[in-house]
Amino acid sequence: MNIQSLALFGNLGPWEIAIILAVILLLFGASKIPELMRSMGSGIGEFKKGLKESTKEESPAAKTEEKK
Repeated sequence: MNIQSLALFGNLGPWEIAIILAVILLLFGASKIPELMRSMGSGIGEFKKGLKESTKEESPAAKTEEKK
């Protein structure tokens, strides 16, 4: 991928976003979209929870290393 193709994704206007949303609606159907969003939200929540737990676990180890 070159830089021009990456910049293309950042320049989406409102019409392009509306078309993408319409295609998603046609592919998944109106009944599946809330379920899809719910599962994405729970996945993001689990990811954030894992990040918080990993930083809590690393904090005492980092302090021990600093004392040495």
